[in-house]
Amino acid sequence: MARQQGWFALLLALVISAFLLCINLPFQLGLDLRGGSQLTLEVQPINISEKVNSEQLEAVQLVLDRRVNGLGVAESSLRTVGSDQLILELPGEQEPSRAARVLGKTALLEFRAQRAGTRIEMQRLQRLRSQLRGIVSYKENFKSNNSESTDLPNIQKQLQDLGASLGVGQIASSNEDEQIELIRGKINNEIVNLFEPSLLTGSDLVSAGRRQEQNLSSWEVTLAFNKDGGDKFARLTKSIAGSDRLLGIVLDGESISEASVGEQFKTVGISGGSATISGNFNAESARELEVQLRGGSLPLPVKIIQVRTIGPSLGAENIRKSLFAALFGLFLVAIFMIIFYRIAGVVAILALSFYSLFNIAVYALIPVTLTLPGIAGFILSIGMAVDANVLIFERVKDELRRGNTLIRSIETGFSQAFSSIIDGHITTLISCLSLFYLGTGFVKGFAATLGLGVFMSLFTALTCTRVLLRFLMSYKTLRKPTNFLPLQQLPKEITIT
Repeated sequence: MARQQGWFALLLALVISAFLLCINLPFQLGLDLRGGSQLTLEVQPINISEKVNSEQLEAVQLVLDRRVNGLGVAESSLRTVGSDQLILELPGEQEPSRAARVLGKTALLEFRAQRAGTRIEMQRLQRLRSQLRGIVSYKENFKSNNSESTDLPNIQKQLQDLGASLGVGQIASSNEDEQIELIRGKINNEIVNLFEPSLLTGSDLVSAGRRQEQNLSSWEVTLAFNKDGGDKFARLTKSIAGSDRLLGIVLDGESISEASVGEQFKTVGISGGSATISGNFNAESARELEVQLRGGSLPLPVKIIQVRTIGPSLGAENIRKSLFAALFGLFLVAIFMIIFYRIAGVVAILALSFYSLFNIAVYALIPVTLTLPGIAGFILSIGMAVDANVLIFERVKDELRRGNTLIRSIETGFSQAFSSIIDGHITTLISCLSLFYLGTGFVKGFAATLGLGVFMSLFTALTCTRVLLRFLMSYKTLRKPTNFLPLQQLPKEITIT
């Protein structure tokens, strides 16, 4: 009696511990339960005639994974689909535009020296770029103060004058945004062409950071090079120090900053292996550039072909329906077990309740990211747990029909059902492993929760069910064969104990 109570107390301690884990550890919910954003990205080969191979896809995934981690979005996942696509899931992120800006850029950083004899042309282009920025600023202020008006006075004329200065002729588009982008691209291309080929790229970067400029509201991005990169940077700055030539910083073919190098660096250049990029960055744009540079440049271009957003209300509805399905299924199983197995059925329901609690505690402890297919795997594993109890109880009933005592029938039932239970669970685990290693995305989640459920099913069927039965059978009022079988199915000579 005391021994059975001791085992029962240990089981209760496990149940209480699992309950405390569930209420104290947060659950990781997938995109379909929590809501968020999903981006589908396509890796594009450099030459149209070529195809993206698995090594290139893996290299792109590695760079994007570093960038996603730099964004600070918790519980994100990035997986490959097919031979040239990746799917990024950002649970809880309702505005995917920031991630799209960071992930879609190649982030090829180059440091270039201005060509000799191009000072006047550079000044002209910088002046035109400044005028364009003034037009954009005026346009944005006008729209914010006159939200109901779409007619921007003088904007069209100023844009046409700028286009004429650049030699692009009459701009056909009547859309100001398209005109601005056309002129901005033209100015940028002409500025970049005034620089020599790159001698130093972002491949020599060790780290990147950001900081707010002193006494200013703008931000700057800090860079640290490796030894080889530091030497290249020193030679590059030494070659243009004290002259009218500028140092151009080009990102993805766009000049983001042009800086002069003082005459004091004419002897050895800017040494120390560090540099600073200042280009009228705000806090957000500085962070985006920092994430891109720290993640590294993409070996191949990436195009975002689909952006899908799932609202949190839909995720909450999915959780509600999944919970209802699980409870309703458990209720039907409980009715079946109690009708067919009587007190053993009650024990099975208690064991299943403990099984569910232990499973959820393990999900929180590992942690497991729960998705709808994952919940489906969990509910299916409940069926596996019931199946083990059915095998045990049927063996117990067979032993009672043969005339064995109740206690001996219970022990024999567990021992004889053991091999069948093990075989069934092993075959299911083989299927789970195949799905997990060969499947992708949601299939992996289904396989993971089902596999964990199979392991937990073994524990509850062979341990919890036995402890509960032994504990109940220690009370004489419950130790009756009629609590397991109808009287007419029992042999007349069977004993009560």
